[in-house]
Amino acid sequence: MYRHTTLAGESTDYLDAREELRLAEIELMRHREKVAARRRALPQGPPVDDYVFLEGPADLDAGDTPVREVPLSGLFTAPDRPLVVYHFMYGKLQTDPCPMCTMWIDGYNGVAHHIARNADFVIAAAADLPTLRQHARNRGWHRLRLLSCGDSTFKYDLGSEDKDGEQDSTISVFTRDGDGTVRHFYSAHPRMADDIDERGIDLLTPVWHFLDLTPQGRGEWYPSVDY
Repeated sequence: MYRHTTLAGESTDYLDAREELRLAEIELMRHREKVAARRRALPQGPPVDDYVFLEGPADLDAGDTPVREVPLSGLFTAPDRPLVVYHFMYGKLQTDPCPMCTMWIDGYNGVAHHIARNADFVIAAAADLPTLRQHARNRGWHRLRLLSCGDSTFKYDLGSEDKDGEQDSTISVFTRDGDGTVRHFYSAHPRMADDIDERGIDLLTPVWHFLDLTPQGRGEWYPSVDY
């Protein structure tokens, strides 16, 4: 049974406002669940090319040769498992790793073994593999499968890269048919509309939601790779 906890000294105005907020939070939760149900109910997505990625060991350095090619279809570990790909903003015109993406992937490194119970999960970047691996070592990423897109058009075709090589973050989900056909199920981008430039995939990191709990909110703070 729900029981509201009150603290000594709480004013009537505070309690009334907090109750209104609780009801609004319930409404938001139920709306998120409705949106998630609509996402799950999407019709079958289109088949996609079997893009080829580059993969190598964690200690890979420039000039090393133990790099292997892995097709998109080869990233699935079982026929009934979805594949989730996070598009990392690093490579081509993004010559430095995106601080925002880096913060998010720091979190993914902590929960990847939980995700792996239900889905296959990889990080894909336009950066060459030794550069990507060096950044991973700098961050202590040890639970993530990291891939370079190499010469493929994967990021461009999925909307996380423009024709000039400008990078964007994106999350994409794929499925694989029994005959091996890979299909696009869903993608989401930070930019959802002309007036929504960065908030489209905020649910993928808890940092913003922790800050939303505070009186100051998110403010103008932005993550860095240096602290």
